[in-house]
This record gives sequence, structure tokens and C-alpha cells, in this order.
Amino acid sequence: MDVKIYEYDAVIVGSGLAGLAAAKELTEAGKKTAVITKLHPLRSHSGAAQGGINAALHDDDSTELHEFDTVKGSDYLADQDAVELMCSKAPETIRWVERMGAAFSRDEKGNIAIRPFGGQSKPRACYAKDRTGLAVLQAIYEQASRVGIEVFDEWYAGDLIYKDGKVSGVVAYDIRNLKPAIFNAKVTMFATGGHARAYRFNSNAHANTGDALSIVARHGLPLEDMEFVQFHPSGLGGSGILISEAARGEGGRLFNSEGERFMSKYAPNAMELASRDVVSRAIMEEVRAGRGVGKDGQSVNIDLTHLDPEIILTRLPELRELAIAFQGQDMLKEPIHISATAHYSMGGIPTNINCQVRKSPKELVEGFYAAGECSCVSVHGANRLGANSLLEALFFGRHAGQNMVKAIDEGIELRPANENDAKGMLDEINKIMTSNGKERVSKLREELQNGMTANAGVFRTKESLEKQIKIIDDLIERFNHIRIDDKSKTYNTDLQEAIELGHMLEFSKFIVVGALNREESRGGHYREDFPTRDDERFLKHTYAYMDKDYNISIEWGDVVLGKFEPTERKY
Repeated sequence: MDVKIYEYDAVIVGSGLAGLAAAKELTEAGKKTAVITKLHPLRSHSGAAQGGINAALHDDDSTELHEFDTVKGSDYLADQDAVELMCSKAPETIRWVERMGAAFSRDEKGNIAIRPFGGQSKPRACYAKDRTGLAVLQAIYEQASRVGIEVFDEWYAGDLIYKDGKVSGVVAYDIRNLKPAIFNAKVTMFATGGHARAYRFNSNAHANTGDALSIVARHGLPLEDMEFVQFHPSGLGGSGILISEAARGEGGRLFNSEGERFMSKYAPNAMELASRDVVSRAIMEEVRAGRGVGKDGQSVNIDLTHLDPEIILTRLPELRELAIAFQGQDMLKEPIHISATAHYSMGGIPTNINCQVRKSPKELVEGFYAAGECSCVSVHGANRLGANSLLEALFFGRHAGQNMVKAIDEGIELRPANENDAKGMLDEINKIMTSNGKERVSKLREELQNGMTANAGVFRTKESLEKQIKIIDDLIERFNHIRIDDKSKTYNTDLQEAIELGHMLEFSKFIVVGALNREESRGGHYREDFPTRDDERFLKHTYAYMDKDYNISIEWGDVVLGKFEPTERKY
């Protein structure tokens, strides 16, 4: 076995906002740091974020209002100590990334422009037209490159080096030629993004396959609150491509096939600017009632034709181009068709407030950190507010980097790795490359995505969830009999997609089992057979563990409460 071993102070998997923010902090502190990513950093899904970043910048707003909106939006499942930390540091975070060169839009006074988003008491989404994520990603990548971060792009991280409660780096292979390597480190961080590709209609990039979740779970470590998947109200009908909440923030109105502005029935005060879970369910209720639009009747209309065209051309230019390109509809001239699309994952790798990964509700893994959408520090609870995701990635990515620097300075030791640490990943690659079964990756993936959409989507029941568990178990068994056509070592995308499918099958079961065990409706998780929130039984975090036979067990962890007592959400 010929496996090169690199030694670093810190290794980060993922090169979006969270990963780059951490890498910048570590490199500036003089720590030898490697960033491993299967995509070039500027192709990170962080660049697809459109609408804005929340921060209480204006005098009529406050960080406490931001905290309240976040906790209320979470349906009171967010950990309030983490929410308070994030919201109190939000203005500083905006100034930090602005000083790096992020070019925000400006109001008539020259201040950073803000727009309203759903669930906000006051408008506070700072934006750069409708390309906010890209503007921030470009700025932070440039500055991280300036300080000399070392990036291994087009490398696929296939396993974690974990033993006796300590992580000592990762095992990866070069996508160009399949050469493996071990990245041995004192501290390791996962920042790999979301996993909505498990659903047929989703807003995520093709790379968002939840690799880190499955890798962590295979080592017996838990995943937290995986049942909470956010369905964004406005994906383009039929494709799921995102039309940002900015469209509603700028004044977009929702109508059904009868011309009714239907949000008055579901959120009479907030209307289209209710939280995302409320608006998504309202859209799907209209569709189920036969009041949908489009050829298949599975969409509703969002109408912006009443707006000054200059607003669309200057603040929403990309959204207009997306609707024209993928739907053939020009929002300047006509309503466009939208429907709920799988968008964001509130659950993930559990961490404490300092981004250290948990191995149980009470215990931590030594030397292991996570931040961004793949993590669950639980600032979003059961439902994320729009424009809090970029804030979370930036703030907690930076916060993780600072805590990793501290751990190194305090003397955390490097546990030397050896070639045997690569065995798990190499065995997985060899098994897929030599398998000569009859099953096709694309067919299994399609069946998984269709089943997750139908049985574990916006609406769920005991029957639908049990049906989906059986589907996943069958797909896992069939996955053992796949066959890929490409047996080469050069850019073998067949192999990569097969590995990714294995990850998707495993973490999808966490979503479904968590949803089956949570017999209530809260935030993005809606059980039609348990339609109300049950704080007495389920004001708790789900911690789920997978054994070697893919069986999943559940234990519960406490929610960190604070000054905001759980009450009924009204919009």
C-alpha cells in the first residue's frame, strides 16, 4: 500500500464560507493548514446564496430582536446560547467581511442596503443585489488566498481517522488520478455543506451529497435533528432551482389558480413574509386542494409585475434571468411558477457552542470541529430564517477557526497516522470498482429521491415514513450489487457518484427514522397524524446513531433554553 502521509496543524474539509473563514483564521495565526475540497472553492454552493445576510445594523433594530426572531422561527428548538452569540456578533461579522472587500448594495444614504425577509420583526437582510453569497465568497477566497491557505482542490475526502475519542485527520484521494493520501492533523474540521440532493426537487448543487454526515455516522458518532429539512417556498416549478426569498422581500405576491392571494388564510399578518415552513406548507396545501398552476398543477404563481421594473432590474437581475432561462417566464411581464423545493438542512453533525463535535449529548470528540450547514450547533432548531445561513457559515466558520487555534496553542497533540488508516476508504473504492452486479447508480439514486420527496417531504405520516424506511433498506441492499462502467483512475466520476450515493442512502435513513420517532409537528417537520407541537414530549434534540447493519437508534438531548419561553407561533 503506497499512501502518502501529510502532516498539518489543521485540516479542513470543505471550502465554502465556513471552511474558508476557519482556514483564514488558522493561517493568519501561523498554523499549517490544509483545505481539502472536491470542488474549486469558487464553485462552492455558498456562492449560490442569493438574498442576504442577517444583521441588526440599523438603529430601529436590535440584536435582541434578531435573537427573538431566530428562536421563534426555530419553533423554539434552537439553543438560545448559540443564537445569542451569533446574533450579537452579526454586525461585527458584516463589517469583517465588508473590510475584506465584499461589495454590498447601498441605500440612498450610502449605508449597506437591507431588505425584509420572512419571520423578521425588522428588515435586516444585508444584500449584494441577488448575488450575496457569490460576492462574499469571492471576497473571503481572495483574502484567504492572500494569507497563503493551502488548498487541495479536486480531492475527495473519503474517511475520518477516529480512534479512542480523538480525530487525527482524514483520508482522501485525488480525483484526477485516484491516488490516496492521509492528511494527519492535530485538529480537523468538517465544513462540507448541505444534503438536499436526497430529494428529487431541490435547490442544491450536484455536489451537496452529505458525505461528511455518513462518514461521521459510520464511526458510531451521532447526527442531530436530521428530521428537520427545510423546504424553500420558491423553487422554480418542475426543477426546484431557487428563486430567492428576496423576491418576496421586495414585494412578490403569491396567487393560486383562482387568482386568490392565498397567504391571507395561513398567515394573515405576515402574509408572504411568514417563516419558510409556513409558506411552503401553504403552497403545498393549495396544490393538494387542486388550486395549483402549471401543466401539472403542482405550482403556484409569484407575481412581481406590480413592482417598478427598476427594482427587478437592479435588485433581482439574476432571479429574472433564471426564470427566463429555465421557465421561459419573464417576471417583468408575467407571474412565474414556483413550488416548494428541498433547500436546507437544520440538522447535521452535533457541536457545542465552540463548534466542537459531540460524541453524545454530554461528551465531546477531541480535535474535531464542524461548522456551516453540515453541522448542528442548533441556531436554527426546527426551521431556519432566511438570510441566517450565510451568517451562520461566516460567524461559526470564523469562530471554529479561532477555537482550533486555541486548541493548538494549548498543546493538543498530533497522534501519528499510518497507512492502515487508509484501509477503510481503499476497501470502499475497491469494492465499487470490482463489483459486477446489475444495479445502476442513477436508477437507485432516482428511486431514493422520488421516495424521499413522496414519503418524507413537506407532509409526513407514520405510514409514509415506514414505507420510506423499507425503500431505503431495499436500496441499501441493492447498492451492494451495483456496477460502474468506468474502471479507470482518471477523473472517474462514475466511482465518485457511487460513493456519494452510498452516503445519501445512509443519511437519508437518519432523516426518516428521526421523523418517525418525532410524533409532533414542529418547524420544517410536519406530521399529518400529529399536527400540533408537543413541548412536553419533544422539546428535545434528536441524537441518532447507526450500527454496522444500518440500524438507527435514538436518544434525546436537552434544548438550551433562555429568555424566550416557548409560545405559539403566529404570523
